[in-house]
Amino acid sequence: MSFVPIIAIFAIFYFLIIRPQQKQQRDHEKMLEALKKGDRVLLNGGLYGTIVGFRGGDLELKISENVKVLVARSAVSRLANENASTPQPQGVGAAS
Repeated sequence: MSFVPIIAIFAIFYFLIIRPQQKQQRDHEKMLEALKKGDRVLLNGGLYGTIVGFRGGDLELKISENVKVLVARSAVSRLANENASTPQPQGVGAAS
């Protein structure tokens, strides 16, 4: 009978913490597998880019005109929503 509370606590942790995290990880892996040329993505470092090519397990991203970078596929945080406004650069020469 003393094991019942321990089992109940484990079950609560499993359904509230472990299972949702596993589902989120599976969804993220599916998203990484489904990436294609032309997708706009957000990297873990906060950079936005458009996929212009693939090199093995890496992605070639176009960050801006004439700037392409090679990043690991795992660096992609999420797909960037096309209809959401992306942050505009602030600073010298930026329209206010």
